[in-house]
Amino acid sequence: MTALRRTATRTGQYAALLGYLAFLALPFLWLVSTAFKPPRELAAAHPTWIPEAPTLENFRQAFDQQPLLAAAGNSLLAAAVSALLAVVLATPMAYVLARHRTRLGRAATGWVVVSQAFPLVLVIIPLFLILKGLHLVDSRIGLILVYVVWALPFALWMLTGYVRAVPRELEEAAAVDGAGRLRTLRSVTGPLLAPGIVATALFAFLTAWNEFFFALVLLKSPEKQTLPVVLTHFLGAEGVADLGPLAAAALLATLPGLLLFAVIQRRITGGMLAGAVKS
Repeated sequence: MTALRRTATRTGQYAALLGYLAFLALPFLWLVSTAFKPPRELAAAHPTWIPEAPTLENFRQAFDQQPLLAAAGNSLLAAAVSALLAVVLATPMAYVLARHRTRLGRAATGWVVVSQAFPLVLVIIPLFLILKGLHLVDSRIGLILVYVVWALPFALWMLTGYVRAVPRELEEAAAVDGAGRLRTLRSVTGPLLAPGIVATALFAFLTAWNEFFFALVLLKSPEKQTLPVVLTHFLGAEGVADLGPLAAAALLATLPGLLLFAVIQRRITGGMLAGAVKS
């Protein structure tokens, strides 16, 4: 009876997982299908999943209508720099919060969690006024600073958990062997934190890559706009979307994140015990 119940539980878990994966995959598959459909199929009363006459015309029109490459370059610059800065700033802060637990540290951690509940519209006006005073409105540097500030609490929260997962005994053993604090951090703690740092940087990058609201409000020059903002230009004055080119451009905007995760996911799961072996 116990084995039967365990089998039923496992089957239910797999069914729920498959349902969740289908829920995530269906919109992406529909986007791929729409990107390759000609106008006749896009206007069909009964659309199909697989295009009957696949075409690349939507992609050509997307590049002809909007400066996608320049916008992608702006998004890449803002996302990469903000993710790097957020991780560089959050890593030592997370180490201090995890290793030195005080009331101030607990209060700081609680504030980090609470700050994630703030709606964007609540902070956009103060941020705009601050950046205006610094002459950083309509500036890539200003947008990067906003992304760093917005990603820092989440990065700090994630990295604090990774640091706490590293046993103190490893650092104590390294100290007994004569390693100094910097040597211990570099040779023992650092390799163990590497998957967490990579995962945190990935999330910070994707958050900035997909961010729309800050970029819409803070950037006015067309040559500085990011990819999510440029995608809105495929909507007409009356809200009618140029569906084929929009789907093609949205697919191209989605692929970098998927490819980046596919490349980095081995680094996230690999080397978890790289710093646990003394050399």
